[in-house]
Amino acid sequence: MITLTTEPVAPLLARLLSEAALLRPETSPVFAGLAERGEQLMRSKSGHVELYSQLKDFPLPVSRDTGLLLYMLARSFSARSIVEFGTSFGISTLFLAAALRDNGGGRLITTEFEPSKVARARKHLTEGGLLDLVETREGDALQTLGRDLPERIDLVLLDGAKPLYRDVLDLLESRLSAGAFIVADNADYSPDYLAYVRSPANSYLSVPFGDEVELSMRIGRD
Repeated sequence: MITLTTEPVAPLLARLLSEAALLRPETSPVFAGLAERGEQLMRSKSGHVELYSQLKDFPLPVSRDTGLLLYMLARSFSARSIVEFGTSFGISTLFLAAALRDNGGGRLITTEFEPSKVARARKHLTEGGLLDLVETREGDALQTLGRDLPERIDLVLLDGAKPLYRDVLDLLESRLSAGAFIVADNADYSPDYLAYVRSPANSYLSVPFGDEVELSMRIGRD
């Protein structure tokens, strides 16, 4: 039996993804008010706080294809230790935690600065029967991921504030196992991150995956 494709996770994800498709920020007056500054805020290391605070009622999820990619990557090498930056409503968290369940267990550390989203994510993880695999850290990721990390990290999802991708990777890099994957959603908004992982000198192989994701693998470390 595969957790991802059976109850309670499969119908839960189907419902959440359907709801997310209807609840898109560009249809909201909030987004319209930010339209002129949205691009600037997305790329700002300070402005992103304003942007995501005003979009707190929107799930902003990964696509279903990206979720499936996350699940398959985690299953392919029996990942046991995963870190996620940007929990939101917990949709991507469900894909990752389902993989841990099917791998026989493990630990997923996920972090989110918006308290209402933390509450929603925990509710969804409880509904999916996966809460026991997930440690949710509330607050600024540069603080929450700056302590108490596992000795080995097998998989990382970067899906929070895009300008912080490189800073978050810096916090995790020394713990990445050889062959660890980093999935960065909408990485085009973080050119410094892309330049870093695409440089062979930094011990990564990296390639765009579809229209949304940069997929990188850590190499050269035992």
